[in-house]
Order: sequence, then C-alpha cells, then structure tokens
Amino acid sequence: MPLARGGASGQMPVMNHDSYPDAYIRDILKSVKRIALVGASSNEARPSYIVTKYLIERGYDVVPVNPGLAGQTLLGRTVYGALKDIPGTLDMVEIFRNSEAAGPITDEALALEPLPAVIWMQLSVRNDEAAARAEAKGVKVVMNRCPKIEYGRFSGEIGWQGINSRLLSSKKPTLAGKNFQKFTISR
Repeated sequence: MPLARGGASGQMPVMNHDSYPDAYIRDILKSVKRIALVGASSNEARPSYIVTKYLIERGYDVVPVNPGLAGQTLLGRTVYGALKDIPGTLDMVEIFRNSEAAGPITDEALALEPLPAVIWMQLSVRNDEAAARAEAKGVKVVMNRCPKIEYGRFSGEIGWQGINSRLLSSKKPTLAGKNFQKFTISR
C-alpha cells in the first residue's frame, strides 16, 4: 500500500523519534519508490555514495542531489543542484547532511508540490524542529537512521556480516545476477 502524501487530510500523530516501531520503518521502505538523496557524493569511499548505490541495486529510483555535481551523472543518474530542480514526484527525501543543514533542506522539501511522503535524516542527523514542521504537514519523518542498514536488517542481509538484526526469519536468499545472493523486503 503506498504511503499517503502529506496535506491537511494526511495529519498524523507526532512520532517518538527516539525509537521507531519496525512496522513504521518497514512500511516506508516497502512503499517508497523515488528517493532524492541530498548530499550525494561521487567519491566511492563516502557513505552517501555507498548508500546511493545500494538503494539503486535494490530497485529504488534514487535521484542524487548535490549543487557541486549538478548536471553530472552519478551511477547513471543525473545529479540535481536542488530538490526544486528535480522533475516529477518524490516519495522520500533522504538527508545526508548535518543536523543544522537538515532544517533548510526539510523546508525545501516541504515547498515541493506534491509533498514527499517521507523525510529521512541519515545516521547522526537529527533536527526535531524540522521534523515537527514536516509532521505538521502530514509527512512521515525518520531521524538518525540509515535506509541501507534498515533495509539490510529487514531483508536479512545484515546478518551475513554477523550483525544481530533483532529479527528471526527462515527466509531463504535468492540468487540475483552473477550468483550473488540478496534478500528483499518484498517491495
């Protein structure tokens, strides 16, 4: 089921951003399709590059946003300088910038028409004031979390690295191209 877009009819209760229910995160990851990743980097060693690549490989339509790279391509995708420059609708805006920058980026996202369904702030990024503004418009917010880690946790991939995902599953991995095993969250 797709996420409801924000707006007067999309009002929702304020979320406790210290702890998210698994169902909340899973619903977001299963529902969004088009993600603007603000702070995308062309440096293959940077976490934003790794997350961009990972999400693309999992079937998301990731639109990189970085004013310094605008007009170039990153992982086969056109890089935009600002959210307002991106044609079409965005389901989620992922903020790969610091907590202070998250405020103006959230405001830029809230000026889009239609509104994105989700504002996601990367690990160590938290801006409660920006979250409150987004939630007041009916936009879901996630802070201090990484969609790559959360996807890996729900799909079971993170367990391959010996990390306890806190989820039990008897799911069997499927082969995805060149005999590489990969789990999905059944998007």
